[in-house]
Amino acid sequence: MDALGAGSFWTLLMFLAFCAGAAATGVLFRPGAWYESLAKPAWTPPNWLFGPAWTVLYIAMAVAGWLVWSAQGGAAATAVWFGQLALNAAWSWLFFGLRRMDLAFGDVLLLWLTIVAFIVLAWPVSELAAALFVPYVLWVTYAAALNLAVWRANPGPQQAAR
Repeated sequence: MDALGAGSFWTLLMFLAFCAGAAATGVLFRPGAWYESLAKPAWTPPNWLFGPAWTVLYIAMAVAGWLVWSAQGGAAATAVWFGQLALNAAWSWLFFGLRRMDLAFGDVLLLWLTIVAFIVLAWPVSELAAALFVPYVLWVTYAAALNLAVWRANPGPQQAAR
């Protein structure tokens, strides 16, 4: 399949829609007062940074998925792309929705592995697609460290009263 062939614009829009769906979990399960009450490390970014950072990352993720799909369709890299997106969407629900920092940390570790797997699988297909995931793996590495630090700083029952 040619990335510039017929229908590629609509396919790109579909990948953007998939990413928008994953991003919606961040809107549905917002940090709120519970998150504000948690002890956090000094290196926690300000809340306003998350929206712009994730917007750029989701656009890059969509383009990367589209490039790989356009080059090879439903092969392994595409399957891994959808897997990482599902894990990405689950994190906000686990951390903010269920308030399970432990499960969210397990999720973010699996997410990190799928991002790396996508980079490895995408590289022979599209170096650009693989490169577009590098900022994502760096951000998720940071997010995993932050998840762990917040979890360790707030021991005790994971599910707080709402």
